[in-house]
Amino acid sequence: MDLKEKVLIIDDDENICELVSLYLLKEGYEVVSAFHGREGLEKFKTENPDIIILDIMMPGMDGWEVCRTIKRKHTTPILMLSAKGETFDKVLGLELGADDYIVKPFDPKELVARVKAVLRRSGGNRENPNEIVLPDLVVNKDNYSVILRGESIEMPPKEFLLLYQFVSNPNTVFTREKLLHNIWGFDFYGDSRTVDVHIKRLRAKINIGNTEWELKTIWGIGYKFEVKS
Repeated sequence: MDLKEKVLIIDDDENICELVSLYLLKEGYEVVSAFHGREGLEKFKTENPDIIILDIMMPGMDGWEVCRTIKRKHTTPILMLSAKGETFDKVLGLELGADDYIVKPFDPKELVARVKAVLRRSGGNRENPNEIVLPDLVVNKDNYSVILRGESIEMPPKEFLLLYQFVSNPNTVFTREKLLHNIWGFDFYGDSRTVDVHIKRLRAKINIGNTEWELKTIWGIGYKFEVKS
């Protein structure tokens, strides 16, 4: 990597922090550690990391609250690390905005691979962070434009915002409730079928004849924009 990407590890188990740090340093990352939630939030503000590895079960402020606090205002990717492997906990992590979830005990090499994958997916376009460029697809939030295979695609604002939510967070699963909150806001009084209707219209416009990415249904949870390359 040309510039060292910075990883913030927030975990009250110092042995895990040390082990993960060793593997990440070997791969060329800069690593910062914090051993409880509030310290993690302070280091997030001062260190400006590229990604966060976040434990869930910590004394005081747990990982759920740390994730919720960060994702309220920031898009920094978060990989949640926990001994809690039940589906409910994974879904909750996704609803709070986590970008990946790995269960303890884990293989450090797999964790490093997950870090690389999340950073690759979330990298975007550094020259213009509001423009997402994918094979055959360019989505620009500055002027609400969508270019598909060189052709401009017209979209109502809500469809565009849904698409931008997906392409700026590739391979991330969003529940219907999370999409309602992010796109329609707290004061929206409709139900989750609103999301389904907009997704159907969006798919009709972008999913045809493409093999590099796909807007997919994750049954029982929600939707994700899967990038295959």
